[in-house]
Amino acid sequence: MDTSKLFSLQGRTALVTGGSRGIGRMIAAGFVAQGAKVYISSRKADACDETAAELGPNCIALPQDISTVEGARNLAARYGEVEDRLDILVNNAGAAWGVPFEEFPEHGWDKVMDLNVKSPFFLTQALHPALKAAGSAARPAKVINITSIDGLRLNPWDTYSYHASKSALIYLTKRLAARLIRDHINVTSIAPGAFASEMNRAARDHGDEVAKGIPAKRIGEAEDMAGTAIFLASRAGDYIVGDTIVCDGGLVNAALGTSIDA
Repeated sequence: MDTSKLFSLQGRTALVTGGSRGIGRMIAAGFVAQGAKVYISSRKADACDETAAELGPNCIALPQDISTVEGARNLAARYGEVEDRLDILVNNAGAAWGVPFEEFPEHGWDKVMDLNVKSPFFLTQALHPALKAAGSAARPAKVINITSIDGLRLNPWDTYSYHASKSALIYLTKRLAARLIRDHINVTSIAPGAFASEMNRAARDHGDEVAKGIPAKRIGEAEDMAGTAIFLASRAGDYIVGDTIVCDGGLVNAALGTSIDA
């Protein structure tokens, strides 16, 4: 058994949404380091261009707002103008909204559900021909949805639509996997825990305090997220289908509950 190229992404093409910062950037950087040609997309063109310049010539900016079905289809069309196949799609773009239950607004619900659930479905649908062109029984194409541990457990904040959206995306991952496997496209998801990002400002701004509640006693680092994504995207992850890998330092699966004595 030759494992020297097991995690290589040499010659592969990838598209990472929300790739200009946070978890998307971590994944894009990891893919580039493993030899992939990576397109990153976000709604802010300047941030997209800046990140692409920092990650080098194998990272190309493809800015687009995908919060609507039209936007998702526009991104797929723009990608199709430069590439005729897609080996790896990472659906990472997302939003959160936290407001007390009594005040939670409809637009906060819709924004989160649209970007976190609707957009991954319709972008995958729009890119299906390119993914299908890349996939084979020997080397399947990959769709990796970035979900969250908040789709598996509760956090203490009033993020009702975020909880619902990430739980929905975990289950949508399974349903898409069941359909797309016939086209040699493997669909999986990663459920991150505490990683420093604009969306997770607690981890970003108070990492030492957040780490106290995590069994591993630290927040996630870029290498943790990149490594998980590289595993799923590479030959090493070719037999993983429909599953969600939790990358959280043990918070979901290795944290003990509390007991109240009677």
